[in-house]
Amino acid sequence: MSAGLQADANPLAAILAGERRALARAMSAVENETAAGKALLHELQPHLGRARVLGVTGPPGAGKSTLVSALIGAWLSRGATVGVVAVDPSSPFSGGAILGDRIRMGAHQADERVFIRSLASRGHGGGLSRTAARVIDLLDAAGYDQIIVETVGAGQSEVEVAEIADTRVVVCPPGLGDEVQALKAGILEIADILVVNKADLPLADRTERELLAMLSLRHYDVWTPQVLRTIATSGEGVAELADLIERHALACASQRRSHGGRVRRLIAASAADWVKRRVEGLAGDEFEELCARVQSGELDYASADLRAVALVLRAEKQA
Repeated sequence: MSAGLQADANPLAAILAGERRALARAMSAVENETAAGKALLHELQPHLGRARVLGVTGPPGAGKSTLVSALIGAWLSRGATVGVVAVDPSSPFSGGAILGDRIRMGAHQADERVFIRSLASRGHGGGLSRTAARVIDLLDAAGYDQIIVETVGAGQSEVEVAEIADTRVVVCPPGLGDEVQALKAGILEIADILVVNKADLPLADRTERELLAMLSLRHYDVWTPQVLRTIATSGEGVAELADLIERHALACASQRRSHGGRVRRLIAASAADWVKRRVEGLAGDEFEELCARVQSGELDYASADLRAVALVLRAEKQA
């Protein structure tokens, strides 16, 4: 067991009891992908599925962290406990991250009902870190009622949060303009709720109209995404956002993205990531020949993908 987890005689019991230091040590073990962290995650599985997970994403500068801080306050006033996973981008040069999201949530740092964890993306795409879902599991097991996952905020490819969140909120700054067209093929299409934050700024009306017009072009079965205006710095519209998140949870109760459903999606995502890493590490004459056939134009990438996966599976079977 890792040195951090050794400090707890029974890490699982400590986490289930909500002990903050044990939870922090477990998160470090899980984030570093230690053997002890993996063993703990295995033991946690029967204790998961109680928390609601809210995904918050959107372009940089939309005010996501300030809005999350205001939402924490709204949920605390309603008697809920809140866990936060805030993902910051890692430098492609040093590998470090500023982890500055928690600065905007500083008002809640000392509250025992709140646990905020910043994670570095460590080069992982999709707006999250590779271990973000596992950290969510730890917060779930520790008994937090609401878990907020805030993504990096890098652009339209940040759709991975859709796999782990029960409700997805996309925060948009006023004046998106033509950016709506660029974003709607990505993060706008995963939204259950679209928030026009900084609604006291010019062009907020126009942005709201453009988002509503975009939504009118699609058909929705169980839930039609809603557009809401907020001013996170003053708290305006935040209580309404909390109400709307609750309405979404009730409307989609029969199709709720429960822990069981989340597990199935994460298995698929992990399998894809696992295969990707194995393919990147492939070596040998057969793989070199496969690469050469693609370079010569004899094979397209789709066909080569299938052959590469077959090589990975065969190597695993022989191992």
